[in-house]
Amino acid sequence: MTLRGIAFFDIDGTLVPSMSSGSFLAARLGHQQALDDAELRYAAGELTNQEVSVIDAEGWRGVSVESVDQWLEALPLINGIDDVTAWCRSHRIEPVLASLAWQPVSSSIARRFGFTANGGPRVGVSGSSFDGTVAEHFDEYDKRDRAVDLAGERGVPLRHCCAIGDSRSDIPLFEVVPTSLALNAGDAAREAATTAIVTEDLIDVLPWLQEWEHGID
Repeated sequence: MTLRGIAFFDIDGTLVPSMSSGSFLAARLGHQQALDDAELRYAAGELTNQEVSVIDAEGWRGVSVESVDQWLEALPLINGIDDVTAWCRSHRIEPVLASLAWQPVSSSIARRFGFTANGGPRVGVSGSSFDGTVAEHFDEYDKRDRAVDLAGERGVPLRHCCAIGDSRSDIPLFEVVPTSLALNAGDAAREAATTAIVTEDLIDVLPWLQEWEHGID
């Protein structure tokens, strides 16, 4: 099957509406307050993504990979994801995750809903447990570059790609695709995107996706 395009979806604040996936896991790992404070400082531009990742990864030390995978089954997600990914596949649009969430989060959501996982930071693993270190850093520019690389690997021109996100970490990707949607977004992402909506159901992005799809024929 020949792809017609790629739709990139952010995770935290977009597919995970009520809290970040990192905060969800940190509540179970025992360091939620420290991570929430770090993420607020990241949003304010006071910490880099790498600094937040180091703070968060330390809290994973000694926790089994299996435990994290099980916790992620209960991760709160926006309604309508199945409908949107089904629409994408039926129109030969590849739904791809483009996110700064940890790789186990991307892998879990990809497996459940049929997305392609594409990057993200990685906590080190020793045996069957996490070791508390950052094995791979991943920032908003890596997110953009990994998306561009995937489009090239798929043979899909960037003019046939779109992106959906909510925060400043999405802006570099918004800047390289011709069409972008700020979903339940902050001011910076809304200003950078071509369109913005507020909704509690991802199915409400379908009219926007349909209009974008008509433009790539």
